[in-house]
Amino acid sequence: MTAPSTSVSDAAAALSGNLQLPPLRTLDDFILGSARFQLPNLKDFEKWGNRVVKNLLYYQTNYFLLFLTIYVLMIFFNPSKIVTGLLVQALIIGVIWQFFSGKSKKNFIASRLTGGNANAAEQNAQQKWYILAGALLGGYLLLHLLSAVLLTIFTVLLPISLTFIHASLRLRNIKNKLTNSIESFAPSTPMGSLLDALNVRAEGVFN
Repeated sequence: MTAPSTSVSDAAAALSGNLQLPPLRTLDDFILGSARFQLPNLKDFEKWGNRVVKNLLYYQTNYFLLFLTIYVLMIFFNPSKIVTGLLVQALIIGVIWQFFSGKSKKNFIASRLTGGNANAAEQNAQQKWYILAGALLGGYLLLHLLSAVLLTIFTVLLPISLTFIHASLRLRNIKNKLTNSIESFAPSTPMGSLLDALNVRAEGVFN
């Protein structure tokens, strides 16, 4: 019985061992003197997307640091609102997940197939009341604490927006292209694994 858990832990350890975070790029390279910015060709989505993906891979450590800095600052200045907003969103997501979960559907189908079995019908009715109570509570908290929820969403979307804008505008230099070509044969990176999971890839190393 312990073999599956052992194999899963070994796989997780191997995966974490293969992931390698690239070095932090200098501010001069990232956004200051030597950095060159230009609006992408909005008509050429392939070239634009290729630039974004390559910059995400090359500057990923800088982007992770940007995410962390913004989150820490927002939590430092608004700790209660951030925590409250996260709890409200977690409650809403939990209610939605429970409503559309396979278990809820199976109970509903089972109660119909058994011709309205008493136990199945009672469980289904109780589950409906729990979901309704959670939905009402989540809706009330959402309206009552709307500012906290919006601040939490803003905290999440701000670094994502800044990252996308920078990756879209930052022109790639020779060092960027050479580093991408070298790191393509190196151990995978967190951003590379995330993009692979999303089935997002750039075409050509020097494009």
